[in-house]
Amino acid sequence: MSWIFFTLGAVVMQTLRNALQSQLSNNVSTAGVTLARFLFAPPIALVYLLALNWFSPLEIPHFSLLFIITVSAAALLQISATALMVLLFKQKNFSVGAGLAKSEALVAGVLGTLFFGSQMNLFGWLGILIGGLAVFILSGGGKNGTLSLKTVIIGLACGSCFALTSLFVREASLMLSVPFPHSAAWVLLWVLCIQTVLLSIYIFITDKSTYVALKSNSRTTILTSVTSCFGSICWFSAMALQHVAYVKTLGQLEVVFTIVLATFWLKQSVKKHEIIGLFLIAGAAILVMLA
Repeated sequence: MSWIFFTLGAVVMQTLRNALQSQLSNNVSTAGVTLARFLFAPPIALVYLLALNWFSPLEIPHFSLLFIITVSAAALLQISATALMVLLFKQKNFSVGAGLAKSEALVAGVLGTLFFGSQMNLFGWLGILIGGLAVFILSGGGKNGTLSLKTVIIGLACGSCFALTSLFVREASLMLSVPFPHSAAWVLLWVLCIQTVLLSIYIFITDKSTYVALKSNSRTTILTSVTSCFGSICWFSAMALQHVAYVKTLGQLEVVFTIVLATFWLKQSVKKHEIIGLFLIAGAAILVMLA
């Protein structure tokens, strides 16, 4: 049952982090906001790992080439997913951006059926249809006859990257010879270090002024990294203990937190059709993952 508490903790931390990133995106570039998620996280992850080994000492596990490739893929996919989510925040408001990112489960269901030999029953396909309707509603379809195709594409791409990240993270955790929670902590540290190094180098080469913007918004940047790291600790721990499908199903509670934060903290008005779309996409995801 501990995976449930880890998942709930992850939902709270992720919702807070998304809200902070939404605020930060008003003043910092997409690459900068993406880096803010990881910049101060590795030291926290290292302290977490050291604390685990203090209370329950274990030898450093063997890191195979396949493990390194797997965590690298997870790191790159999560960078892409985060950057796409920031673009969503720039396209729409916070609740819509976070809601479209929850298409993760729907995309995973379709990709699994098409390319990985997964089978879905009637509930799964019903979830896909409901999810399509939800994305249509969230994107403004039916409002003045217009549909933001760009927003839909970004949202589906974001969800796809998040879905693949989760699968690679679980696979990497299962490759290590150490038990939970050490396996999750090692994967987290590897992923965060790879992400921080790659993004820092990219921004140093392409736009050094991003560092100035992050420094000017240091409080939000630090809070983004802290909430992101604690959220990742919870997600990685939950997925090391339980199948990704179950973890992501419970994670749909994020929709409720998203609406509350958007309304009472960010002071953004959440329209009726957006609330309907958010709950539809959560319900659709649950149907797909239980199929």
